[in-house]
Amino acid sequence: MITSNPSLQVFQNTLSLSKKELLLEIELNGKMKFEHLMNTIHNQLGICHRVLSANVEYVNGYSFGSVQLYINASSDDYQQLEVYLNKNKLLNTTVEYLCRKYS
Repeated sequence: MITSNPSLQVFQNTLSLSKKELLLEIELNGKMKFEHLMNTIHNQLGICHRVLSANVEYVNGYSFGSVQLYINASSDDYQQLEVYLNKNKLLNTTVEYLCRKYS
C-alpha cells in the first residue's frame, strides 16, 4: 500500500506559492480610470502594490499616461493580472526585481 507523505505535500504547496518581486509599467490609454485600475489590482485580484511613479492626466474623465508599480505576487496571481490587463487592452511591461543582498 502506498501512502502520501503529508509533509511533502505541504512543502510542494509552499513552493508553488513563492512570490516574486516585479516592476510593472502600465500604459493608460483612456479605456479605464486610474483609480479603478488600482482598486481592481488590490481588492479584486488581491495583489499588494506600491506606486513607484505615476504620470497620469485626466481628459474628460479618462486617464492617460503611465504608472509604474512594485508588486510582490505569486506567478498565478501575476498571470491573472496579466490576463486582466490584456483583456482591457492596457499595454504593460514587467521586469523581475532583483536586489543583491550583502552579508
